[in-house]
Amino acid sequence: MTESLTMMKPLIEAIHSTPTQAVIYVAGAASYAVGWLTSVPGASNTVLEALVPYSRMSMIQLLGKIPAQFASQQTSEDMALVAYNRALKISKPGSPVLGVGVTGALATNRSKLGDHRFHLSTRTSDRLWNSTVTLSKGTRTREEEEILSSQYVLQAIANASKVPIDFAFRTNESDFSADTERIFSEDEELEQLLDGEIAFKVYASSSGNFTVTQASTSDRRVVLPGSFNPLHEGHLQLMEIAINVLGDGYPCFELSVINADKPPLTISQIKERVKQFEKVGKTVIVSTQPFYYKKAELFPGSAFVVGVDTVVRLINPKYYDGSYERMVEALLKCKSTGCVFVVGGRNVEGVFKVLEDIDIPEILKDMFIPIPADKFRMDISSTEIRRTLGM
Repeated sequence: MTESLTMMKPLIEAIHSTPTQAVIYVAGAASYAVGWLTSVPGASNTVLEALVPYSRMSMIQLLGKIPAQFASQQTSEDMALVAYNRALKISKPGSPVLGVGVTGALATNRSKLGDHRFHLSTRTSDRLWNSTVTLSKGTRTREEEEILSSQYVLQAIANASKVPIDFAFRTNESDFSADTERIFSEDEELEQLLDGEIAFKVYASSSGNFTVTQASTSDRRVVLPGSFNPLHEGHLQLMEIAINVLGDGYPCFELSVINADKPPLTISQIKERVKQFEKVGKTVIVSTQPFYYKKAELFPGSAFVVGVDTVVRLINPKYYDGSYERMVEALLKCKSTGCVFVVGGRNVEGVFKVLEDIDIPEILKDMFIPIPADKFRMDISSTEIRRTLGM
């Protein structure tokens, strides 16, 4: 074990030096990979979460279904997708994320009729890589099979993180590896989003690709949701003021492709609206969640930047089947994720109002942070801008 870790250490150090952050799920194989990653300094740069869903019920709860086979390529692919979506939610803003899924059937304390093999999948925003490795039966101990499968996993993480180091595996001639790779186009990623397969898609502030930002070292996203039809100077100013009020944060605009009162956006419409952010060098997240209690689940610990008109709707029982209790319950769920609302003044039914003008339930008041009217007010809406431009 010590010899194996010493051998893998340069590869692990290279992984930790990249901005990629990963969620790793392993079951039945590659158990040493997590220990090796976390034993080398810098692990917090890479490892967001690592789980071993070893029991049947643990795997079922992780996947949200009963897999056809627990040790199979499809199951490792499903694990990687769940891990990728988890990584999206808990990663540091601006970091590329990786989901890793491993399942297998290795040597055990009884004779096995089937092959000794493991299945490995890695998922990034635009890539799915699968590998099934069948091991030469009876030539290794269980520990040796664990070491080899763990080495495979670390090399797969390195490849997904774009580490230019290849590790030489100690394989036997009778070992067999079957690998496949799928690259997703932008349209395919957006189709996966619309189908509910991925939680959201991030277009970072450099031509839609992930970059390491120097704008903020904060782990908190500052999210300004909207339809952005069109994006205008008021949105940009509001975000800037919100960051100043909070003191820090990673600015993200959020475009929900589903609106409770309108038809869903098409892929072409999504791409057109995203172009607006690319032109001004801003990060935009594309999601399918129109409701704030769901946004809070997607972006835990975030600060949502909203107008006071949105706050009026948020605390109106009308939008919770007329139930005051349901309204409070929904917003307390947002609060439990660590989310807050940064509120700018807006016209409400023809009257300019600020947060202090709204009667917010006492139990929810600490969720709302006002933007002083002398720092920002936006009296014009996107609807009015479209009317002015004849759109």
